[in-house]
Amino acid sequence: MIEILTTNDAVRLSFLRSVLKDAGIESVVLDGGVSAVLSSVFPARLMVDGKDEAQAKHLIDEAERSVGDG
Repeated sequence: MIEILTTNDAVRLSFLRSVLKDAGIESVVLDGGVSAVLSSVFPARLMVDGKDEAQAKHLIDEAERSVGDG
C-alpha cells in the first residue's frame, strides 16, 4: 500500500474515499482512530494499492479542484 494523502479532516477523508470507491479504487485509512482523538499530532493516512497510485492522485486532485470551484 502507498500513502497518497495525510489529513486531520475527517470530512475530507470520507469524501475522497468515496471518490476513489466510485472509481473502483480500494483504499484503507491508517491511524484514523488515533487521528480522531489526537488530530493535531497524528493525521490519518489514506492508502491505496501501488498500481492505483497515479490514478488515485489524479482523481483526488480533480475532486478537490471541483469542490474548490463550487
